[in-house]
Amino acid sequence: MARRRRRGLMALVGVAGLSSTAIVSGMVGAQTAGAATSSRIPLKGTLISAAARQHPMGAVAKSAQVTFELVLKLPDAAGAQSLVQSISSPGSASYRHYLTAAQWESRFSPTASEINGARQWLVSEGFKVGATSKDGITISASGTAAQVESAFGTGLENYQLNGQTVRLASTEMSVPASMADSVVGALGVNQNIAMPADASDSAASTVASLPSATPSQDPPAPAAFITAPPCGSYYGAKTETVTPAFGHGYPATVPDQVCGYKPAQLRSAYSVGSATTGKGVTVAIIDAYDSSTIASDATQYFNMNDPGDPFANANFSQLDMTPFDDETECAASGWLTEQAIDVEAVHSMAPHANILYVGAQDCTDPGLFNAEQDVIDNGLANVVTNSWGDDGGDLLDDVATRTAYDDLFMLADSTGMTIQFSSGDEGDSFDILGLSAADYPASSPYVTAVGGTTLKIGANGQRTGELGWSTGRSFKCTANVEGGIPGCSASTLNTWLPVSLDGESGGFTSYNYTEPFYQVPVVPSSLALRNEPIFGPTPLRVVPDISLDADPATGFLIGLHEIFPNGTDVYGQTRYGGTSLASPLLAGVIADADQAAGVPVGFINPAIYRLDAVSGAIYDIVPGGKQAQYRVDHAFTYVSGATGYIQQFREITYEGVITYCDETGNCASRPNTLTTAPGYDSMTGLGSIGPDFIANLSSS
Repeated sequence: MARRRRRGLMALVGVAGLSSTAIVSGMVGAQTAGAATSSRIPLKGTLISAAARQHPMGAVAKSAQVTFELVLKLPDAAGAQSLVQSISSPGSASYRHYLTAAQWESRFSPTASEINGARQWLVSEGFKVGATSKDGITISASGTAAQVESAFGTGLENYQLNGQTVRLASTEMSVPASMADSVVGALGVNQNIAMPADASDSAASTVASLPSATPSQDPPAPAAFITAPPCGSYYGAKTETVTPAFGHGYPATVPDQVCGYKPAQLRSAYSVGSATTGKGVTVAIIDAYDSSTIASDATQYFNMNDPGDPFANANFSQLDMTPFDDETECAASGWLTEQAIDVEAVHSMAPHANILYVGAQDCTDPGLFNAEQDVIDNGLANVVTNSWGDDGGDLLDDVATRTAYDDLFMLADSTGMTIQFSSGDEGDSFDILGLSAADYPASSPYVTAVGGTTLKIGANGQRTGELGWSTGRSFKCTANVEGGIPGCSASTLNTWLPVSLDGESGGFTSYNYTEPFYQVPVVPSSLALRNEPIFGPTPLRVVPDISLDADPATGFLIGLHEIFPNGTDVYGQTRYGGTSLASPLLAGVIADADQAAGVPVGFINPAIYRLDAVSGAIYDIVPGGKQAQYRVDHAFTYVSGATGYIQQFREITYEGVITYCDETGNCASRPNTLTTAPGYDSMTGLGSIGPDFIANLSSS
């Protein structure tokens, strides 16, 4: 998935992780001396956790331009929450009796008086004031850093985060007492940067240099990730007897990686029949930027791999929030790989659904939020899939970010839209943050968080098994990568190096959201109360909700224009995974369910948690014992300039030790907190979709 990432936090948190005090203060917004006076009211939750502010790089220039969205409070947020529950709960008298956006806005949006008062205040502070969103939740504004500091009673500092400099408020924000009842905060003052993180392995080293992005235009093609042999056309088609034996209780002969599943294989494995094709349903895909070749790439891909379902049936359309900007900071080309995964996965599972691709202006807030808002406010789709999020954002995002999104999601839920987010590819984020936290927006109780599995598809397209996606990776030290892979030296040649976590379905227990009504009878109390040392015996939201294939070694074959090592920019095919794949796969399945139901199934969480008890609806993911895969990659994928290949022994459903290291080399380890188990579990949620999932969801 693509993650809106504070890229240096892992270097900022002590190796022992954050204390409970630090977590709570970061969540609720620590009081700061001078942040408020008797005439000003502090905005709780607007100060990012101290863990992200340990390396200040100096004050933001007073003349620097800052663009943000002023976030307003819903006058009756509790009423909006209650409506979501009644509309989405099977058995309710209001079940699937959706409102129009205009009806929701008339009941729940900020009043005209509140909006006008907020706009007048922004003008009085010297800001250039833009549009008020159709839903009334946000007002666009821009001005200098000095104006932001004055208006919100804070300071703006630059902070070093893993090689990048981002802007954060240095104290809790505040507003005049007259505005306190209507303003939540300012989305975008605290910067977030989303970076593509689809799960393959870095391909940056395959090309000496990529062409620079031209502002306001589509980014250049990404560097190619080149799948290496041996690989099988289905799971277990080829096997390898590894030498020397890996040991540790694992078999000596294991399946080779899959070359990349094709559309018909995925439809077959997930029991998507020919009668359910998503016809009449629109799926929106929200990413940053846009590929100039995506339509032709997808057309060629399906002509080659699924000719019975040509891409023309997608009635594909694009909505770009141009002019694009921040392409260098956002590594814009990497988003094009994400786009190919999303577009081709949705069409594979729902061959007649309409696909709307929405390219955000950039990978920061408010860029991605504005794209999401445009789709939801204008009812442009029935299903929306998002393969991006904030690493540990449930803990680390500010109140303005979470409130703006949550309120927007409640509008979507109440109008019959299904909103999905990938749960992330870093487990509970400990290996990158030094603390355990779920990603956001996946942790919002108003969206479906989609986790990942390792999917086994047999020779005849049948699902022969499905495990939790958590891969432990051991490289074989060979002469061609000696010195380029940690631990690979003359003394370790021809041995398997120590195992480390490669990628894992994202999830954890929330720090912000109490347990939603739909999880109460299903989620084990041991998971809902995992943060009891901080909050006491209050059950909390747990992520993910449901999972589909995400393991890159059982991933999806995609087609797109890539830049190959010789510098050519041509169409190529390769395999990718991650929860970037799981969410669009599910989006296609939900489009099929919409078609079968004859009405949008809307916010699906209350229904799918009830399906947990219905035979055939949910495929339970349970421990599979010691299973493994053999994988080979081109050595240059990991070691710049290396020739030949590099071998990996990959432990499936890795539940071993996770290690976090800061930039100084200090490291700490602890066991993986995410595991599989019968019923709801912390790695895959409910599990995967069963053979009767579409029929049961559509008729629930």
